[in-house]
Amino acid sequence: MPAQHPAHVRDMNGASAKSSASLQRPVARVLAVNVGLPQDIVWRGQTVHTGIWKSAVQGRRMARRLNIDGDGQGDLLGHGGEQRAVMVYQLESYRYWERFLGRSDFTFGQFGENLTVEGLADDEVCIGDRYRIGGALFEVTQPRVTCYRVGIRMAEPKMAALLVAHHRPGFYFRVLEAGDVGAGDVLEKVGADAQRISVAQVDALLYLPGHDADLLQRALRIPSLSPGWKGSLQALFDQHASGAAGGNRGLTAAAGPAPAWPGFRPLRVTQIERESDAVFSLSLQAADGSALPAARAGQFLVLRLPVEAEKPPLLRSYSLSGAPAGAAYRVSIKHESHGVASAFLRDHVAPGDSVECSAPRGNFALLPGDQPVVLLSAGIGVTPMMAMLHALAAAASTREVWWLHGARDRYSHPFAQESRHLLSTLARSRSCIAYSRPTAGDRLGEDYDAPGRLTVPLLERLGVPLSADFYLCGPPSFMQQLTAALATRGVAAGRLHTESFGSQGWLTPGIAARATRAPHPPAQASQAGPRVTFVRSGLSVSCGAEFANLLELAEACDVPVKWACRTGVCHTCECMLIGGAVTYDPDPLEPPAPGNVLTCCSLPVRDIEIDL
Repeated sequence: MPAQHPAHVRDMNGASAKSSASLQRPVARVLAVNVGLPQDIVWRGQTVHTGIWKSAVQGRRMARRLNIDGDGQGDLLGHGGEQRAVMVYQLESYRYWERFLGRSDFTFGQFGENLTVEGLADDEVCIGDRYRIGGALFEVTQPRVTCYRVGIRMAEPKMAALLVAHHRPGFYFRVLEAGDVGAGDVLEKVGADAQRISVAQVDALLYLPGHDADLLQRALRIPSLSPGWKGSLQALFDQHASGAAGGNRGLTAAAGPAPAWPGFRPLRVTQIERESDAVFSLSLQAADGSALPAARAGQFLVLRLPVEAEKPPLLRSYSLSGAPAGAAYRVSIKHESHGVASAFLRDHVAPGDSVECSAPRGNFALLPGDQPVVLLSAGIGVTPMMAMLHALAAAASTREVWWLHGARDRYSHPFAQESRHLLSTLARSRSCIAYSRPTAGDRLGEDYDAPGRLTVPLLERLGVPLSADFYLCGPPSFMQQLTAALATRGVAAGRLHTESFGSQGWLTPGIAARATRAPHPPAQASQAGPRVTFVRSGLSVSCGAEFANLLELAEACDVPVKWACRTGVCHTCECMLIGGAVTYDPDPLEPPAPGNVLTCCSLPVRDIEIDL
């Protein structure tokens, strides 16, 4: 059938919608039912699996629990599901965007909606409103979650940000009663929530600055608000209630307080200690003897090391392993057989030397509370756990504390005596040490408590409470297996806290899986432009004019990245800016936390170091 253009839509009496609206407020009605199945499209050289292309259908269609017949979603993590079964967008917003963008080529379904309606503006419709449409009953659950795909469909890359900034996101229906719907159906309002908070208000609460605490509290009382949005707004409310500054915790765990100092400053090495065959520690103090700012237990420092003359310094991050509020920072390093940085620190750094260090960084940190706490580590992953154990001991915590560590044998078991001493000072501590390859001289019951590796069945036999706050750090396989097994056993996602010493992994919604390489310079490496050091990936490259933002540079280098909107809305790409400065284009709708950066819309103004 020919494409239906909103400009040609007429009301039920044959008068144009515009002239009808000038006489009286029109009755809300369905103008088009739009469906489309997911398809693969090529975008920026990658394959995107998306259902954003919708087109109007003739006749009536059944609306069911998960969608309208003939419709589908390509990325079920970000779209679809019971809470996002039917997307709604308004003719009035079509008119608005035609004027704003200077376009006249829109067709129904242009914004990825299933129902194009006349009426039901985002600043009038409220979360929890119920509508009878044809034979079906619907309930408003949440605003649209904007993502980069609406920008692809609209041929306007900034569209995700524009929808939020202009308070015209559209919204989702949940299907309470299945039934048929069709063009011309009247939207009969049959119910409302007592809080009366509009779609536009809820959208602004999450994505725009000025998160009003009273409105957040009211929004959290709406039973119909989808669980995902409720979780994000709860995180924002908790952030406000705690007085914690720094970014938007409803959008990202990367939000946090500003670092104690920007970039790097010299710290003096005061002591070097051997902790095991492969692990050694450096104690660092201010060069002038002044007190250092307290760290949060679990954070890390980035060290800038002049390994080779006339070459850019190496940057490496090392977890703090000592008392967070002590007179010095202690970092612990495992010397790897091919580790250039660890070899430099072991062989060329001595007490009295200066090392350039960042301020303590990171959001893997011991949280306050009364819940049991489980410190679960393997190998060098014990280092941030030691800082947490120090903090618990210094506070004389009455929490139930479980210390669970896996090592190969006593020779590769750092902090054995120190951890035992700290645990002995806690009123309710439990410990289990597992050796995967104990030597003949290792004593069961003294050096270690269990042969083999730490597993969830072992934790269950020990009686570790699944209601505890779990902190995990160790090799990738250890992390993947234990976090998945704990989640399967019912440990809530909000109680599983993990730290990785390597890359953070990829999050590229809707992009078809493809083989990736180890991080490398871009194919046509430029020598012009500021240098960008990806600290976790150990890569330093110039950012030339061919890259529109840091995200594009990271992708060209196969540096693992996370993103969703690509326009400064969702903060999925937010990460730590260790040193340097950036400029934004477009400006994000809400700035990242101090000391952080949104890679999807920023470029360096001078050499920078970022935590990727």
